[in-house]
Amino acid sequence: MIVKKLILIVFVSFLACGVLNAKNFMKKATVTPVLVQKGTQKNWCPVCGMSLKMFYKTSYTAKLANGTPRQYCSMRCLVVDMKEYGLDTKTIQVVDAQTQKLIDAQSAFFVVGSKVKGTMSKVSKLAFKSKDDAEKFVKKYKGKIVDFKTALKMAKNSLKSDIAMIAKKKKKKIYPMGKKIFAKMCKKDIDLTNYIEINELKADIKDKKLCKHLKEKQLQALSLYLWEVKRFGKVDKAKETVKVTKDEKCPVCGMFAYKYPRWAAQIFYKHNSHEHHYTFDGVKDMMKFYFNPMEWGNYKDFNKKNITKMLVTDYYSQKAIDARKAYFVIGSDVYGPMGNELIPFENESDAKNFYMDHRGTKVIKFSNINAKEVYKLDE
Repeated sequence: MIVKKLILIVFVSFLACGVLNAKNFMKKATVTPVLVQKGTQKNWCPVCGMSLKMFYKTSYTAKLANGTPRQYCSMRCLVVDMKEYGLDTKTIQVVDAQTQKLIDAQSAFFVVGSKVKGTMSKVSKLAFKSKDDAEKFVKKYKGKIVDFKTALKMAKNSLKSDIAMIAKKKKKKIYPMGKKIFAKMCKKDIDLTNYIEINELKADIKDKKLCKHLKEKQLQALSLYLWEVKRFGKVDKAKETVKVTKDEKCPVCGMFAYKYPRWAAQIFYKHNSHEHHYTFDGVKDMMKFYFNPMEWGNYKDFNKKNITKMLVTDYYSQKAIDARKAYFVIGSDVYGPMGNELIPFENESDAKNFYMDHRGTKVIKFSNINAKEVYKLDE
């Protein structure tokens, strides 16, 4: 009986140590973190808005095709951006959980499934430059050692379930908290259409004091509510919006168009007696495709002569309007997901007012848009 009690005590002590060890591991930076993005938004993940300082030991950096640096709180958010932008894995760096230095992800040793809680994922993934450090970590926190390719595959395979898990938590706790904070502590005229990424929104809320002082947890809840609920709520209530499914990518830039409802545009055409369509994250990319579809892929089935309709989103009402009857403002100080844009309006008077308020260079109709002018917007 005494022996059994001793065994039980040892077993419970062992479990307690495991839990304690997991809690003792801090993901927060204990050194000055290297933040590679520009502006004050560099402090947060552009995908989910999480603090990069708080989750520094699970963070990654990478570059977009145009050289823009990005930094993520987790492998999960890295995978989300890879899915949208097609990041080159050779540019990816990860923070060494031991030294807290950025290291090449390809050559790192990853401990997956340890007792340390995952960041934006059910399964934790922590990187080490030294295999010896990885083995010491496993001895203390459990898990197994794999290479980057294996860890990345695991993250990709679990992405759907990880997103579902986080979405459930947001709906139950985060969004209600954010809604209350917005109602009690913030200005009500925050224009969410001014932002392309959630970290830009967070930076402005803090820097421009759009709300009373908020702790990071409050700021995150508020930002998620504004970005993922309120931003889309206005569009959802609008009549006859451009309808975009979550799997539709812009043929020109590869971005998921549903994330940018304010800018959505579509071209419908007939092929083999069936109507098809392409969706874009802005008028600029739609026009690039319209002028030269084969520049962006094998779109032999598309023909201008077979176009049935072209829809763009009116900037003010957010309604779907006929692109060929719309008025467009060029050269304004308002940017879309891909920078300088052609801003569409159903009414000429709205276009002219916007042109005056936002320092546009001119107002034109669809028939006057030319390829040279469209590509010049990227300069």
